Amino acid sequence: MKKSLKAIIQTLIMIAAVFTLTTGFSNPASAADTSLQRVKQRGELIMVTSPDYPPYEFQVNKNGKDKIVGMDIDVAKKVAKDLHVKLVIKSMNFDSLLVAIQTGKADMAIGGINPTAARRQSVDFSKIYYSGGQSFLINSSDVNKYKSAKNLRGATIGAQTGTLQYGLAKKKIPNSTVKGMDKSTDLVLALKTHKIDALGIEKPSAEAYVKNDPSLKMISSGYHLNKNEIGAAIAFKKGSGSLVAAVNKSIDQIKKQNLTEQYLADAGKYMKVNTVNTSMFHYWKYFAKGVEYTILISIVSTFFGVLIGVILALMRFSKQKWLRGLAISYTEFIRGTPLMVQVLFVYFGIGVVVNIPALISGMIAVSLNSGAYVAEIIRGGINSVAKGQTEAAASLGLSKGDLMRFVILPQAFKNIWPALGNEFISLIKESSIVSIIGVTDLIYQLNIVRADTYRGVMPIFVAMLLYFIMTFALTRVLNHFEGKMKHAG
Repeated sequence: MKKSLKAIIQTLIMIAAVFTLTTGFSNPASAADTSLQRVKQRGELIMVTSPDYPPYEFQVNKNGKDKIVGMDIDVAKKVAKDLHVKLVIKSMNFDSLLVAIQTGKADMAIGGINPTAARRQSVDFSKIYYSGGQSFLINSSDVNKYKSAKNLRGATIGAQTGTLQYGLAKKKIPNSTVKGMDKSTDLVLALKTHKIDALGIEKPSAEAYVKNDPSLKMISSGYHLNKNEIGAAIAFKKGSGSLVAAVNKSIDQIKKQNLTEQYLADAGKYMKVNTVNTSMFHYWKYFAKGVEYTILISIVSTFFGVLIGVILALMRFSKQKWLRGLAISYTEFIRGTPLMVQVLFVYFGIGVVVNIPALISGMIAVSLNSGAYVAEIIRGGINSVAKGQTEAAASLGLSKGDLMRFVILPQAFKNIWPALGNEFISLIKESSIVSIIGVTDLIYQLNIVRADTYRGVMPIFVAMLLYFIMTFALTRVLNHFEGKMKHAG
């Protein structure tokens, strides 16, 4: 048994090694550097960012159109202009930015990224284009309690997951409890509702929040840091020396002409505009777009989920052992892994070989996930059909295919309709996970509105209401068809 297990492990290691070599992960630096050439030939510079970090990058609505603005965006535009290519911006969570460039989803990542020694082991960095420093946000009511960072000993500190601020708080604030979240908007809400005592954040972002929200105050971090821990740089895939060199020329011009000050001033203008009308009705287009994508993902995933589920269920009843084994293995594996991990694997993992857009990746992952659950529902429905039904149909000379098609499946679907309906309803809510790869569903739009208005609770309430309306409407439709089935029976 031990020998066979050892052989299996050795085989898996060999497969992983072959995959690593074929996908270019083994030593990307050893391959010929064509990073700049690819950008020039494509005519596009693809950049990923997390637009929830004003004034570095955030999303606004100008003249009825969504637009990502901020100092970092202006830096990227300058780089693209100097390279004589078009800038293409992709949005996703901050902790996915470096993964995106490592897997070839983008040419560069920008987002107030500090070029620390640990990160330099995984990606290449440009020169530092801006040094902002580190600060803490606190509630105005706590200014006497937390006069400086020294008073934060033993406090609960929030920081964005995957950022330098998270690591610094754990390392440099004694006896503190550090809570990480994906979005800075979530952290600001947690601060304002006293779920955390302070929020570790870069100084320009802290200043932006304080200027637009009188309930917040800023205190210095008191950290003694090197230039890589207070500076922001652009990240690239390892081995992108030619592209990095070209970008550095643009950064040299930005620093020489002190353009970042102008970029920050421009970002500030957008932020002032954002606070003029923060009513939720003013942002109805954001929510409408989110509902549109949520419904689209749910419909497509439901269709393919049922299709996959039927195939898997029929495979479970096959006389071929390998078909049954394949169906069981697939179902158990999918049900045994989180949907979020599956979404990330389809987008980043499979994306190494085939570059799949974020929306399509989300649909594929949700469909594959739903198929495993639907398969078990259908299998239960087939088992619920009385044996007398199949025996009677067989006595009439029906083939196995016709028996399944005209007798068993129709009755099975009638029996499982309530359970199947619950799966469809769950799919609307579970599809919200695709926002982590930048799909503009309702959750994604919710976070944009929160970042844009500096209001934490009301956008969440609106999203909850919209999800309820969608699921309630679907429930009524499903109940209608269930009633017709019972009447027909």
